[in-house]
Amino acid sequence: MLKRHKLPLAGFVAALVATLSVVAAPAAGARVLRVGTYHGIRGQFTSIQAAVNAANPGDWILIAPGDYKTNSSSAPKGAPDSSAGILITTPRLHLRGMNRNTVIVDGTKPGSSRCSKSATAQNFGPKAKKGTLGLNGIMVWKADNVWVQNLTACNFLGGSGEAGNEIWWNGGDNSGKIGGWGYNGSYLTATSMFFKNETTAAEYGIFSSNWTGGTWDQLYASNFNDSGMYIGACQQFCHQTMDYAWAEYNALGYSGSNSGGWMLIENSRFDNNEDGFDTNSQNGDNPPPQNGACPAGVKPPVAGASSCWVLIHNIFDDNNNPDAPSAGSAAAGPVGTGMTLSGGRNDTVMDNTFEDNGAWGQVMAPYPNSGGPCTGGVKGWVGAGSCLFDESGDALLDNTFINDGFFGNPTNGDYALTNFEPGPTDCFSGNVEPGGAPATSTPANLEQQYPTCNGQTVAPSDSQAGTFTNELLCDTGIMLTPGAKPPCLPTDHYPRLSTVIMHRLPKHLATMPNPCAGVPADPWCRAKQG
Repeated sequence: MLKRHKLPLAGFVAALVATLSVVAAPAAGARVLRVGTYHGIRGQFTSIQAAVNAANPGDWILIAPGDYKTNSSSAPKGAPDSSAGILITTPRLHLRGMNRNTVIVDGTKPGSSRCSKSATAQNFGPKAKKGTLGLNGIMVWKADNVWVQNLTACNFLGGSGEAGNEIWWNGGDNSGKIGGWGYNGSYLTATSMFFKNETTAAEYGIFSSNWTGGTWDQLYASNFNDSGMYIGACQQFCHQTMDYAWAEYNALGYSGSNSGGWMLIENSRFDNNEDGFDTNSQNGDNPPPQNGACPAGVKPPVAGASSCWVLIHNIFDDNNNPDAPSAGSAAAGPVGTGMTLSGGRNDTVMDNTFEDNGAWGQVMAPYPNSGGPCTGGVKGWVGAGSCLFDESGDALLDNTFINDGFFGNPTNGDYALTNFEPGPTDCFSGNVEPGGAPATSTPANLEQQYPTCNGQTVAPSDSQAGTFTNELLCDTGIMLTPGAKPPCLPTDHYPRLSTVIMHRLPKHLATMPNPCAGVPADPWCRAKQG
């Protein structure tokens, strides 16, 4: 049984509760549309989608506590495979629950219990030629500056379509272009209680793609076969912030394909996932590569960071869970790893804590892929149709490593690096174990060799990293040569999937302190708001 986080959870929760919600002055003429009954006062609507359909830009939609089943679904024009239980195409809407833990947007069928794990209760979405398409929960489709706040979404499942995502700001999935600008997501919970197989499993919890500009705050996500939180397909124009997030029991706590430029992820916790955190370059959510370098005229969000993509003041612990749902490339996340940069470039990882991750606390490695466009990658690296995205220019600064690498396989330890092509140097400085001892690395002495990210081109990593490369391939199950077996040693031991386990939500996740803050006066929020 996986042991729980050793750092004081009470302090973490207290910080969540203390964080104030985002407040904005009501737009002139904005209306308040109310769904359900709150404190005995009935709203104008019984369904969330009906209120969304009636809303104008700038309006507020308040949702009373209740279990809101999705009786129907809608797909945006031009994207018939992306059906959603609640589809938002109107800009500047404010969708807010009155209590995060009791306002439930639920993918299960009417008449079933809340977020039921029963197979007969599940809604697998519209029928398709082969099976069903699956269903998304709340999907914001190319609608700028939409807020979704203070609610829980559950049991929106995957299928043959673009589905299985609980809350999704979608700027044009698979378009290769930015199609959405600005959002706010806060006090949000995403989970699924149902698992039958990876085809119908819920895929992503809280999701942003093809979008620029936005803030996430106070998030929780669990039980997803790709990742709990995801920001991708925004190239070097992401300009997004994630603060006070908690992801557990996922294949990846967080993932981000081809998301770079100004990005700040801070004060968050990733535990009991297969792999706690993974940002990468790949041929998917195009165009690659992932590049955290600062665009022209843009400064890093944090003093001392070497780039604009910054991961700071986070906790990565106990990411040793082989029994999370997992599918596709996410299933290859190296179990026992706190954080992985897979083909990531010019990213800064600083002032974080990596604790009790059995394989490695932090890893920098290439991402082997196939197909196109392979922009920024090496085509044909291991044969026709292959593509290699190597990592480079990444900074690992002032992090603390506690009891990482206890699986005891060769190279398991605090942090490790391998790369296959010459490129701009990574850099390492101030990384320690308890008591101030230098953190261990593979290859050894990385801090002495590469203390600064100065752009100098360096050769591929030395012979020590060859052993690490084999261990990483063994852990992930990736084969660089088609038909080959992972190069595991007879003595290697990495936890493998036994039975997928779906975990219940923790109790009493912090709800918005004042859900009426910023809302125009209405029967549910009678007092003057400020």
